[in-house]
Amino acid sequence: MPHRYPVREIARQAGVSEATVDRVLHQRPGVRAGTVLQVEQAIADLDRQRTQLRLSGRRFLIDLVMETPNRFSGLVREALEQELPGLRPAVMRARYHLRETWKPDDLVAELDTICRQGSHAVVLKAPDTPEVAAAIGRLTSARIPVITLVTDVPMSTRIAYVGMDNRAAGATAAYLMCQWLRHVSVDVLVMTSSEMFRGEEEREMGFRAAMRSYDPGRNIVEVSESDGLDETSRVLTARALREHPGIGAVYSIGGGNSGIVEAFAAADRTCEAFVGHDLGDANRGLLRSGHLTAVLHHDLRADMRQVAQTVMGFHGALPGEQRPRASGIQIITPHNLPE
Repeated sequence: MPHRYPVREIARQAGVSEATVDRVLHQRPGVRAGTVLQVEQAIADLDRQRTQLRLSGRRFLIDLVMETPNRFSGLVREALEQELPGLRPAVMRARYHLRETWKPDDLVAELDTICRQGSHAVVLKAPDTPEVAAAIGRLTSARIPVITLVTDVPMSTRIAYVGMDNRAAGATAAYLMCQWLRHVSVDVLVMTSSEMFRGEEEREMGFRAAMRSYDPGRNIVEVSESDGLDETSRVLTARALREHPGIGAVYSIGGGNSGIVEAFAAADRTCEAFVGHDLGDANRGLLRSGHLTAVLHHDLRADMRQVAQTVMGFHGALPGEQRPRASGIQIITPHNLPE
């Protein structure tokens, strides 16, 4: 079976004779191990160069559709725009459809508009609902791939999910909480922004399962529908503190952490341990001030790199199928805050 590159081209790249290349390709004896490696390296170099030629001049337009607080959509947008120059010689542009809250019909209508207008891909952070899954199906039928970000819509035709393993993140939060509260008898408040986001649901499930394992007697108080916004979180936390005098620790899955801190201060209550997610400016400040004990963080730039590779792989600009890997879960404290 002929090789994908002519023997002459491989020989020129490796700096050896065509006869040597022929022996290596057919695994014949009489070639030094170092020369075999030299030929294999030449083939790998040719593969990379062919990929660069395939990418040269390719242009991709992607649409980011996100229902999330502005602080997080800003982090995602910044991460993507930092990654775009590194995609050359391919060129990728992005259109942004970002809201803190979407009416369900408006979100589906936005996805359908993109379907009619055309796009090379949709990167989606949205609730896991049948209506959203159906809209993803319509995009797929139009040959527009959908990649879910941070929170998944698994019963849909999306081609990939990019983000952390949310169950593992919740279990990590429980492990940390149990270490810090080993000698403290308090209830743990778990705050989510919405019951419709699969990623938040999985974080909570991971947290509860690990807590049952590590500290089965610990009481967990769940509060939802904060939309991840500070003012809503402040009001909901204040109510929870009045109704549950044993609350003394927080796992904030959906955000709104400044509002949670304000509610504890207004009630003159101590928070023994406070675990949140993502390294926006507000959480950085809360870490430095000691209000947040730790933040579970993942590298959004790496996520955006995986998104770009998945899009280019779908359209044949990169060889093989590009399968994203789960983002690493980083535990950030005041002492290891990244720049």
